[in-house]
Amino acid sequence: MRNGNSKLVMRRDSLTDLPQLKIPEGYSLRSFQPSDVTEWENVIRISFAREIAFGDKIGFQPPFQPEKILFLCHQDMIVATAVAWEKEDSDPRCGYLHMVGALPGYSGQGLGYTIVLAALHRMREEGKRQAVLETDDFRLAAIRVYYKLGFLPVLLDRDHRDRWAIISNQLPTVSRRDL
Repeated sequence: MRNGNSKLVMRRDSLTDLPQLKIPEGYSLRSFQPSDVTEWENVIRISFAREIAFGDKIGFQPPFQPEKILFLCHQDMIVATAVAWEKEDSDPRCGYLHMVGALPGYSGQGLGYTIVLAALHRMREEGKRQAVLETDDFRLAAIRVYYKLGFLPVLLDRDHRDRWAIISNQLPTVSRRDL
């Protein structure tokens, strides 16, 4: 939570019509290996502007499944990550897009779109039919990607409509009709 606000929630109602996954030239896609903890924490710290321990968010959470933690790499360096997670208390047909981040030096190359799409493909391969995510108001670049991939806001709290309206004013490609 930032500034006392609850997380914003977005949902993609179907994973059947996902775009084809294309990894940009010069990049590779892979899943988590035990030696990746420090690099994951670095990408996430930069993306979220705060320290987040791998063990607290991913590694100690049941069920830990390293194949669900995806990385885009450039010359063996992790530059983007997303997790095709699931929440224990949610619908087993619904995937949870978790901890999406990318290094800013690689922005503008479609890497956020690619890593999120890779996570959605992973969810679909696991039999998930839809996906949900939580995000913060300040993560405008990520929200733009989520909209582009068919996620729409879910209004859960009293202030969500107003917060989404502010976001749509900051993102010209987002239509107010989606709120």
